[in-house]
This record gives sequence, C-alpha cells and structure tokens, in this order.
Amino acid sequence: MTDKNASVLLSFPEPGVAELTLNRPSATNALSLELQTLLAKYFSELAVNKDIRCILLTGGDSVFAAGGDITSLIDADPIEIYQRHTERLWAPIEQCPIPVVAAVNGYAYGGGCELAMLADIIIAGKGASFCQPEIAIGIMPGIGGTQRLVRAVGKAKAMQMALTGKPISAYDAWVAGLVSELCEDADVYQQALANCRRIARMPPLAAEQIKEVILAGMDAPLASAMALERKANALLFASKDQREGMQAFLQKRHPVFSGK
Repeated sequence: MTDKNASVLLSFPEPGVAELTLNRPSATNALSLELQTLLAKYFSELAVNKDIRCILLTGGDSVFAAGGDITSLIDADPIEIYQRHTERLWAPIEQCPIPVVAAVNGYAYGGGCELAMLADIIIAGKGASFCQPEIAIGIMPGIGGTQRLVRAVGKAKAMQMALTGKPISAYDAWVAGLVSELCEDADVYQQALANCRRIARMPPLAAEQIKEVILAGMDAPLASAMALERKANALLFASKDQREGMQAFLQKRHPVFSGK
C-alpha cells in the first residue's frame, strides 16, 4: 500500500490485480495535476509489470471523480493550458495494454467521466451519474469528452450531454452503452473486483491482443479491422498459453496460464 495521504493509492488486492484509488475525498477526487501525474506514473509502471494482469480503477464508495480542479484553471491563459500537455499525462492510461476495470460510484463528472471512458469495462452503481458539464463554465471537454463519448454512446446522446451539461443516470448510461454493468451501489467494488479476478485468470497475451484489436478496429473500415483480428488470432497460436488452454479444455481441468 502506498502513502495513505497520496492523491492516488496503489494496492494489490489479489494476485494479478492492481488497484488504483483516487484519494482526494475533500475535493470529491477532483483531478489536480498532481493526481494526474501520479496516476500516469502508476499506469506506466504497471504496464510493464508482468505480474499484473488487470487494473481496478476506483474513486471509493462515494464518488468516482467530480471533474477537473477549477482552482488551477480559472486564471490560466491559452498558452499555459496548451503547455500543460494533459494528453501526455493521460497517454499511459490510454495506451495501457493491460485491461482496466473502473468501479464507479457517485459522480463521474467532466474529467471524471473522461477518465472512466478510458477504462475497458465500467461497473457502475445505480446511484452513479455521468456528466460533461464543461459548457456551463464557458469551456468544453478537452480530454476525450466529445470524441470518446460520441464513440461510446452515439451522436444524439453525446450532443445532448455536451451541449446541455446535464447529468445522466447510471441506468441511462448503461442503456446508451457507456456502462458495461449496473449493480447496487454497495456491490460495485466487489463486482468490479470479480471482473478483475476473472480477467487475471485469463491468458494475458490473449487479453492484450483482444484489447488492442478492439480499440484499433473501432475506427477502421471493417475489412481492415477484420484483417487485424485474423493476424492477432494467428499470432496467439505461437504462445504456450494457447496450447495450455486447449489441452486443459480437452483434459477437463483448469488451465494455468503463464503469459508466454
């Protein structure tokens, strides 16, 4: 466990699973530059840790993240905003080859919604809500809240969320395709951990290829995306895990995957 006063806490709740907890409860987990920098650091380190097969991202039981740190933005000029290069801080999260599961309770607003959308699976409590409210303070989403959102929920819902700044419920987010699974608020963490546990037992090379091909193929023409899929599938036949998985299936036993 990391320093309990840090803005992001790192722990390892189960074999193969790393947990990152946003830890600014007094500021509803607002995404300060310090928090973003530490989050990027941990994602960079975990991405090359061969013992980690899934990452659980959470803000705790009450709130995921209620947006950016407005106090650091109000007096900023355009050059300062540009030179912050927030996209570089978020790149290790966006490019992480390991599956990421977000456990969302309470608010996922602004940057919090954008952060949740970087996860591969979102488990949300029924009391959670999602929002891109930037228009209400004279700006717009700047780290994926227009582009990832429209890819997740389609033009109609993305336009409504971004132009009105109105929150949507976890249920509406689930219906729209933003949320993977909906459950009781008290069950969010355990359900997210159960997803991580199951993923951590899977062959990590296959999980990495599945994630890479889905993300790369989303915006590619179908024929190109299918070509990526075929080649990635063929590549996995060079792995020891492919042989172990198939032998275990035929022998009616649980496979033990090595990541090789």
